[in-house]
Amino acid sequence: MNPRVKTVVAKDDHTLELQFESGEVGIYDFNPHLEFGIFQELKDLDYFRQARVENGTVAWPNEQDVCPDTLYEGSLKLANRDQS
Repeated sequence: MNPRVKTVVAKDDHTLELQFESGEVGIYDFNPHLEFGIFQELKDLDYFRQARVENGTVAWPNEQDVCPDTLYEGSLKLANRDQS
């Protein structure tokens, strides 16, 4: 099982900066999903910025969410913030 999302910051380029429970940090590009039905609302940057962590994944107010495994496996890993 992949680590779950601990924090999220939604960026203006429709990417998500994620910190996982493992301490790893990654960037997930959400752009490829923006043309799909339920995710079209996320084209609005004000709405996209409302991303929050809910039950270990990223969710938005109108119940859009993404599988935490998709976020972990599809993110470009940058660093591990919990390393000593």
